Amino acid sequence: MAPPAKTGSASGVSSVDGSVESSSAQPEEALPDASDAALPDSPDAARYPTAEVIAPKDEGMLVHIESDTQSNRGSVYLLDGHAVVVYGNRTLQADRIEYDSNTGDVSLNGHLRLTGGENDELIQASHGMINVKTQTGRFYDVSGSVGIRQDAKSDGKAVDAHGVYVNSNPFLFSGRMVVKSGPRQYQIYDGMVTSCQLQHPDWLLSAGEFRLDGEKASASNSVFRVMNLPVLWLPYVTHPTDANDRQSGILIPVLGDSSSKGFTVGEQVYWSINRSTDLTAGAIYYSDRGWEQSASFRYRGLGQDFAQAHYSGLQDRGYTPSGGVYTNQSGEDAVISARRDFVADSPLPGSFFAGANAVQTRVAADVEYLSSFPYREAFSSNFNQAVSSDVVSTIYGTREWNGLALSAEGDRYQGEKRVATALLPEQQVHIFHAPALEFTTTDHRLESTGLEWNVDSSVAMLKRVQPNFVTGGMIERLDLRPEIAYPFGAMGWRIRPSLATRETFYSRSHSLSGSSEPNPESLATLNRADLDLQVDMRAPVVERTFDSGFVTRLLRHDVRHTIEPEFTYSYVNGIDNFQQVLRFDDVDVASNTNELEYGATQRLFLRRMDKNPCRVSGSGADATEILKQAGSEAEGVAEPGQATGRTDAAEQNCGNREWISWRVAQKYFFDPNFGGAVVNGKRNILATTLDFSGIAFLTEPRNISPLLSRLRVRTSEKTDVEWDFDYDTGAKKFTANNIYADVHQGEFFAGVSYARLNAPGRSYVAGVASSVADFQQMRYTVGFGRPTKGGFSAATNAGIDLDLKTVQYGAIQSSYNWSCCGVSVEYRKYELGTARNENVYRFNFTLANIGSAGNIRRSDQLF
Repeated sequence: MAPPAKTGSASGVSSVDGSVESSSAQPEEALPDASDAALPDSPDAARYPTAEVIAPKDEGMLVHIESDTQSNRGSVYLLDGHAVVVYGNRTLQADRIEYDSNTGDVSLNGHLRLTGGENDELIQASHGMINVKTQTGRFYDVSGSVGIRQDAKSDGKAVDAHGVYVNSNPFLFSGRMVVKSGPRQYQIYDGMVTSCQLQHPDWLLSAGEFRLDGEKASASNSVFRVMNLPVLWLPYVTHPTDANDRQSGILIPVLGDSSSKGFTVGEQVYWSINRSTDLTAGAIYYSDRGWEQSASFRYRGLGQDFAQAHYSGLQDRGYTPSGGVYTNQSGEDAVISARRDFVADSPLPGSFFAGANAVQTRVAADVEYLSSFPYREAFSSNFNQAVSSDVVSTIYGTREWNGLALSAEGDRYQGEKRVATALLPEQQVHIFHAPALEFTTTDHRLESTGLEWNVDSSVAMLKRVQPNFVTGGMIERLDLRPEIAYPFGAMGWRIRPSLATRETFYSRSHSLSGSSEPNPESLATLNRADLDLQVDMRAPVVERTFDSGFVTRLLRHDVRHTIEPEFTYSYVNGIDNFQQVLRFDDVDVASNTNELEYGATQRLFLRRMDKNPCRVSGSGADATEILKQAGSEAEGVAEPGQATGRTDAAEQNCGNREWISWRVAQKYFFDPNFGGAVVNGKRNILATTLDFSGIAFLTEPRNISPLLSRLRVRTSEKTDVEWDFDYDTGAKKFTANNIYADVHQGEFFAGVSYARLNAPGRSYVAGVASSVADFQQMRYTVGFGRPTKGGFSAATNAGIDLDLKTVQYGAIQSSYNWSCCGVSVEYRKYELGTARNENVYRFNFTLANIGSAGNIRRSDQLF
């Protein structure tokens, strides 16, 4: 017996198999059986195939129906007025719905709306039919979307809204008819697809038929239109629709023009190997130079595990500049980076790691092979990479437990010693560590004595290759440095005296026999030993708070001024064979020294003057946490270095921030010869000078180092200014002088930097530094906008050689974005001497959530 018609609001019954849960607002008399009701005459079956049943019947599906009025006859329910049928994760809505609970057939008329599904599908139509058990059907006069989640009211009825993009591949579509042939399969006839909002999309693809299979949408013989103007015919096109999947395929071609390379055309193929791995390979043809091939591989694992690789190579036909000689810049560049973290484990009892809380193991690699520096200089789009003269490759594995670390490492350094010219070939330096074993520790307490100990040690196989010098095979080096320290405090001072001894053994040495060879090697072994005494002292912080008076009124903030003095005395003795040590890394430049480093750091902190300095944005737990973090300082400014646990949000909301910091330091050398390590008239690199400043300054015995200054002013959250310099008080000159300024205000941004280097170069002849280390440069960036900003955006940057008065590189980039597409154009210039003098024109056309056509790489974006 058929159940009686249900009446009342929000009332209903439910059962298990093919059952109905119903509710209505007003009863209506039962109508005749409507099982024979059908949609208007369907199109020709030869053109539009009948939707096939491909999904099995769901025996346990619960269907919920509701409407203003409803009635039933047998298993057929007639719903009128705001009619809704809910099944599984999909919802059907229409003005009038007929539902057969036995067969699962649903007929819908007037304002049809289907929502839900794994990909957040939406279909709106004038009328249609669907079977909720087989999930097949047809819809007419359709518009819809995939990957855009619709909002919903609290009563469960969907509302017509723009919705929210829930994956990276959303798109909208419309068509005369849509056939649903399965749970995730659709055919759209006489339709269009786009990622823009309807009704007037900026771009669209139109075709006689589109097919959606749950993973991708595809079409043949489609027309690409921009602003409703036909632009391109595409024989076949696909677009992914699965939020968790990517599609393999042929990417959009790359076109461009260059004054030194000619017309550029390129193509790439993308292979989505799986959800964690992909590969892109392609080639670019330069009409004036030849073919360049490239490939990129990416893998992303759990946590910080990753692997990526990139290869590029060029078969250059070469060129002959006006009045010059033939130049060939062929080359290859391959880069591999990877990291793998192993799950922390507890060590086995009785093993070397027994007693450790947990053992962390990590392997990583950052490897690059470059066959030719001129190739990278001529074809890299990144200026800093193009002018870099160093290539460093490292592979290592490390195991850490309880502050101890055991590592195995191999690395290779490749540096350009002399740039290739028409008359002289390129010269390079190669240094190898293959392999090196290291054992290091952090400071460890020695029972209850107050003493602390640590160890640095390594065993390495080393090799060096450069013009006129090659080490004979691999050189063994053993280095061991244990240290013991006794940190203590008294009267506000923090003092850490330490004593260390160092022993280093080399299987070969540098000969001092006076041979005519530039760097003769001796087969004699070498042992280097030293005693290292150091006392590190930190004086109490001197401070004063200005909470009234002229300064406070001028700045409208309370001001705290702090001064942090610091002193470090170092004495190293025992290294009397410095000139016999072959150079491979910083271990080999240790020398005797007797020195005192002294300096001070000054800071100015600002705090708002109002009585309630903390204004908390947010609510609930976040607001409470900010108040907790800021409460301890609501009446004052934190001590420098005090661990308050405050977040950036608390700092900003409470108005307490560091305004100015200025560090000044210098060294006094009681032994100006460093135990005989300094060679007069030559650039000398020692461990003590390298740790103090990255700029070389030792060309003769001296007692005073340059004065180091590091000044940073942060006038607001939008502005930063920094001035760093090394001033040689003996030569009365700046050996290094760098100024940086950066500002962000709304959509506007700008930055400028000035760099001056006037220090000993790699060669030092007749007391005059080489020109390589004497230069002035300026760089700037100015722009308005951002990549996703609607409307117009523009930016420019440049690097200027102030000595030669030339622009080494420069770019002007502008873009205009509509609602879902945009266009960018760029002019870029490189002027790198005889190696590269190039003007490049680039463009990009971007479709929202689809991709870009053009040759402006993301790494080259100025904004």
